Amino acid sequence: MSTTIPRVLVIAGSDSSGGAGVEADQKALYAHGVYAQTVITALTAQNTLGVSDVHITPPSFLAKQIDACLSDIGCDVVKIGMLASAATVEVVADKLLEWKNKNEKGAKADRIVLDPVMISTSGAQLLPGDAVRGLLHHLVKDVELVTPNVPEAVLMLKEGNQEDIRSPTDLDGLKQLAKDVYANLGPRAVLLKGGHVPFKRQDGKLVKAGNEEEREIVVDVLFDGTDLVLNESAYARSHNTHGTGCSLASAVAANLALGYELKKAVRRSIQYVGMGIKKSLDFSKGPGPINHFHNVQILPFVEGGFIEYLLDREDVRSVWQKYTCHPFATQMGDGSLPIGAFKEYLIQDYLYLTHFARTNALAAYKSTGMDAITAAAQIVLHIDREMALHLDYCKEFGLSKGDILAHKESLACTAYSRYVLDIGQSQDGLALQMSLAPCLLGYGIAAKRLHTEYRDKHDGNRYWKWIENYVADDYQEAVRVGSDLIERSVIKQSPSRIEELISIFIRAAELEVRFWDFGAHASVG
Repeated sequence: MSTTIPRVLVIAGSDSSGGAGVEADQKALYAHGVYAQTVITALTAQNTLGVSDVHITPPSFLAKQIDACLSDIGCDVVKIGMLASAATVEVVADKLLEWKNKNEKGAKADRIVLDPVMISTSGAQLLPGDAVRGLLHHLVKDVELVTPNVPEAVLMLKEGNQEDIRSPTDLDGLKQLAKDVYANLGPRAVLLKGGHVPFKRQDGKLVKAGNEEEREIVVDVLFDGTDLVLNESAYARSHNTHGTGCSLASAVAANLALGYELKKAVRRSIQYVGMGIKKSLDFSKGPGPINHFHNVQILPFVEGGFIEYLLDREDVRSVWQKYTCHPFATQMGDGSLPIGAFKEYLIQDYLYLTHFARTNALAAYKSTGMDAITAAAQIVLHIDREMALHLDYCKEFGLSKGDILAHKESLACTAYSRYVLDIGQSQDGLALQMSLAPCLLGYGIAAKRLHTEYRDKHDGNRYWKWIENYVADDYQEAVRVGSDLIERSVIKQSPSRIEELISIFIRAAELEVRFWDFGAHASVG
């Protein structure tokens, strides 16, 4: 089956520490469900403390990377970051223009988000003057959005012969700087990042904060020549801001590729990065990276692999071992189980199966799709056949249906059956399926174990028919149907919900152990 997802081509430098550059870009794009391709403009030897060396990609090889990506997978949006040199700028501009003019379907090199990486956090200029001028001449005027911070916006305007430009000291100055970038440099829109000019709220207005304690608000200004939008965010009191510019531009590119119009794409991206800072990773000596995956819920199993994962969990293995290798079952396998204990078990098991059928009928009621309804109905029909066989089996031990129904439920039977019914009444269909799963899965697993271990030495074992019933094709098919039903639903759940479901499974398994415990049911003579 073919799957199409939005594609973003990232043209930027590599950060060996993983917090910025293409490494940050890829994480941000993944977090938005977008496919990332990368063209590496430079390799850097850097960490959160600084950059110790840069190896610029040869222009001819850079061009080959761009051709390789656009001639095959194509892209919906291009995100440009660190360009490193004037030659790099020229090659990127020429190649993107070449692909734009080709107008090939799927290679949309005309939608560009440009993060003009020019000045480091410490204030050092990262891009040489000729490269800045090349950027202004060849690229900025063709981009859909440019995302400078305040020092970068001032530098670009000065390199563009706007010598009287000064850094803003108030909100009006921030707005004007965004308008100046738009008017003088020619992008279709500008997002001026206002982190260098934090504000406080005073008398209902935003005024520039005087010190760290006063910093309350950051304003990012979006201007497209018509509308000016002020995106206000709470000032993040965190030193973990490594890679925020890269991540923001890539998030915008991702949201544009996903189909959001520019204003919404920008707002969503600002919120994404803001939360990334709030939930940042604090494990470095310098300013650490943001948490790119704060909005990503990662499941610890692959699709179709939940039950295997479940039974292999440490908190499940112990109770599962006690249940499926219970001495009661083992004594059925070797034929040494006292007959009175088995007869009482047969009685209580029949009474429980009635409730087991009720709960599966309830599962069908709680289902909304015919596949799930049919699956639950098939299990109910299997239980009906199982109960008929059960009665025939009981006759061999001198128990009639009347004898069975004349008995009270044991406390173990009542506790277990009412637990699953309570789960069914108070929670959703999947929770109900999880409460039933230990019975469905466990009997099949226990019976397979006993059948494998004792099949060559079961002559004279009165309990062998019980084992054969649960290794039979029809029961194993019921196990498969029930397992598939759980697998199809659980993959759609959040990690926290999965933990809740596993707790239900563990509790039900504990009740299964109690159901088989010697002394759980009064002995029948």
